Amino acid sequence: MRIPHQQLDPDTLQNLLEEYATRDGTDYGEREVNLSDKVASLRRQLQSGEVVIWFEPGEESVNLVLAEDLRGHE
Repeated sequence: MRIPHQQLDPDTLQNLLEEYATRDGTDYGEREVNLSDKVASLRRQLQSGEVVIWFEPGEESVNLVLAEDLRGHE
């Protein structure tokens, strides 16, 4: 289920973005990227529609996924 980022409380959205940016497996290449830059990048991707917030009810989990990966799955 897609969750519109505009409907989240700003603090909740910030916490979600920070949590996602610090997950294991989020690799940003050879150079280090600080948390605020990672969060800003994720926020821009949400605003552009490139990335969406996806809630999986069966697993009770929230992820950020590429919008193109959801085509046909909604």
